[in-house]
Amino acid sequence: MVKINIGADYTLLTKLKQEIVSARQKAYQTANRQLVELYFNIGRSIYEKVEISKWGEGIIEKLSSDLQREFPDMRGLSSQNLWRMKQIYESYKDNEKLSPLVRELSWTNNIIILHNTKTIEEKEFYIKTCLNEQWSKRELERQVESSLYERYMLSRKTDKLVPHTKEKDKTTLFKDEYLLDFLGLKDNFSEKDLQKAIIANLKQFFLEFGKHFTFVGEEYKVIVGGQDFKVDLLFFHRVLKCLVAVELKIGEFKPEYIGKMQFYLTGLDEQNKLKDENPSVGLILCKSKNDEVVRVAISRALSPMKIAIYRTKIIDRKLLKKKLHSLPIPENYRE
Repeated sequence: MVKINIGADYTLLTKLKQEIVSARQKAYQTANRQLVELYFNIGRSIYEKVEISKWGEGIIEKLSSDLQREFPDMRGLSSQNLWRMKQIYESYKDNEKLSPLVRELSWTNNIIILHNTKTIEEKEFYIKTCLNEQWSKRELERQVESSLYERYMLSRKTDKLVPHTKEKDKTTLFKDEYLLDFLGLKDNFSEKDLQKAIIANLKQFFLEFGKHFTFVGEEYKVIVGGQDFKVDLLFFHRVLKCLVAVELKIGEFKPEYIGKMQFYLTGLDEQNKLKDENPSVGLILCKSKNDEVVRVAISRALSPMKIAIYRTKIIDRKLLKKKLHSLPIPENYRE
């Protein structure tokens, strides 16, 4: 009788599955890059004809009709899409930094960014963030609709208030403000309500916080001196390679929150941190905060931590843009 090594077979199956998924992903990325490259080149040709030869809209429609007749199995050759190709090329033709990145995005995501942004800085923000976070169409649409760019830029104005050491630089991966509109909370909610709503909506929560988070537990026990202390939410960040303790507050930030978070982080580092992991990081989510109070409170913190605010309702994008445009743009807005 032949003895089968089930463990070895399972290991082989897992390895082959990973290789197949990786190969498929690479094939998709290659095909997408070639398609966007093709559209970019078509856009260049149309741009040159329209701007130099002064082609009119009617000729573009005729070109579209001819191309669709020659390539009936190829989608994306409508006159509307041909004009989009021209717009994409026109938007990035003189930008050596963004032009290659555009080719890494899906055509759909390129169109979303094209139609929902005005400045090249805003386009750059969404292109780079989309690539880093590997957003799908739905994820990108949500971030644009929630005014991520405006919220991010407005948060940059407070960076100079908080001194950064090498350790505290870890917190730059966290936002200054989070939008939790998907929780569906009523006006009057408790910290427990907020915690339970986040647990019930973890998938949406990760879309807002980033895909590099992995959920570890809620009300996670930290035992010190025989006593139980509980961290509201505990995550692991794959890029930072460390535990992230999250404390939820329904009011304004208070300085004493720093001491409590420092206690949790020390406990986690002593009891839970593995040898190859980095020191734990803290994230305190409050309904509001005073930047000057935050600056003084966090200036002597021994562990890296971030004080951020959250909103449970979307703010009108026009109001955010108006507020943003009234402020000087920091030169170091790019990460």
